[in-house]
Amino acid sequence: MVELFLRTSLLIKLVLLVLACLSIVSWGIILYKYLYLRAVTRESNAILEALQSCHAGNLSLMLAATKTCDTSPIARIVKLVLATQGQGSVAEIRTRFQSCQVQETDRLESYLIFLATTGSTAPFIGLFGTVWGIMDAFRSIGVAGSASLTVVAPAIAEALVTTAAGLAAAIPAVMAYNAFI
Repeated sequence: MVELFLRTSLLIKLVLLVLACLSIVSWGIILYKYLYLRAVTRESNAILEALQSCHAGNLSLMLAATKTCDTSPIARIVKLVLATQGQGSVAEIRTRFQSCQVQETDRLESYLIFLATTGSTAPFIGLFGTVWGIMDAFRSIGVAGSASLTVVAPAIAEALVTTAAGLAAAIPAVMAYNAFI
């Protein structure tokens, strides 16, 4: 496999490098989002249990329940509601609440656009490499004057490797994107 990579044209190496980078970054995002969302779920469940056990009027217990939760969007929203209680009109408090809700949604959805972009573009980047490899095969046929397997096999192999690399980058990104959404 390494020998095949070393024999490929510069453009095919570039395509494979781009696909490898997309795949590596995607896997980093997948791991980060998995761990982050697991922590969010754990903390959010804990804060909801704590809030259900608190009496509605006991604000100090509610605030104490949110202090240990750093990643939970529910904790941040509860802190905002408790901090703004009695400050400003209902419309102002509602606006702050909606703003906090948008920020928390953005935080939860961060980096997912990269997974979606990788999932939708990687197959086409691989296809570009495939087309280039096929064109290389035809060029080799023209230069050699024959269509023997030894003439076209290296270029066809390049083409198939770029197709596989495109799919290898796209499939996990799309699956993770759909799971996280």
